[in-house]
Amino acid sequence: MSSAVIIGGGDFPRKEYPRELIRRADYIVCCDGHALSAFMRNRSRIFDSPAQAALPSEGHTLPTFMRNRSRIFDSPAQAALPQEGSGPAAKTLPAGGRLPDAVVGDLPNAETLHAGGRLPDAVVGDMDSVSARQLSEFSSLLVKVEEQDDNDQTKAFNHILRSYPDVDTIHIVAATGKRECHTIGNMGLLMEYARKHGACGIPSEGCIYVDMVSDYSTIFAITDSCGFFVGEGRQVSLFSPDNSLTIKSEGLAWQTSGVVFDNWWPASLNRATADFVKLTFSHPSAALVILD
Repeated sequence: MSSAVIIGGGDFPRKEYPRELIRRADYIVCCDGHALSAFMRNRSRIFDSPAQAALPSEGHTLPTFMRNRSRIFDSPAQAALPQEGSGPAAKTLPAGGRLPDAVVGDLPNAETLHAGGRLPDAVVGDMDSVSARQLSEFSSLLVKVEEQDDNDQTKAFNHILRSYPDVDTIHIVAATGKRECHTIGNMGLLMEYARKHGACGIPSEGCIYVDMVSDYSTIFAITDSCGFFVGEGRQVSLFSPDNSLTIKSEGLAWQTSGVVFDNWWPASLNRATADFVKLTFSHPSAALVILD
């Protein structure tokens, strides 16, 4: 199975964990032009080298060669010069260094190399923030969805469900920060994805795992009693739009069974007193978990 990353228009991640999720993703989908611009500005910091951006990290010898070629050849110019008695000059990348004469085998996402780096697989949205230059340069990647019932994050989520049926994991990054209304709305949509599609933050067979990752938190939705590993001492916050829901907790410093979810704050800023936290719902419903 495969993983996908949705890149929103919020604060682009600076820390290594969310960037590693982008680096390892089989599919990258940007939410309209702002997200595309942020990805293009940051991709050189995410991917080790232009050639490695679209190549598998394991199971193939080409990435190993590309990582080590600068140590083998003295200079970029020498990479293209034939040795005595050899055949035609080898090709070089713009950044310099010899390339192999042939690569045998499958190279997933090789078509996403572009001017020295990986491109997203799609840019989804109503295109209201896409510039004229982006319209021209990335026209083959643009997926315009004009309806305004859903925001760009949900449009990107739905595109992944339709277009990449092999995906079983979706990470959403750059969905928080900047405008608070977008942050709250985007986090709340995780509960909608769980209710409508069974896509939640508890791995289970036949269901898509979905979370939202920033430099500060991992956020996911749950819809019934469950347990998950968090690590002792980690901050855990719970939110729910259902004021009839009762959640009994095990492994948290402050019991949540008496919490009435009639506002955002009552079950926030709790702390794990054990590695494993168990939550028991009074009835199936939707809740949001935020881990620091």
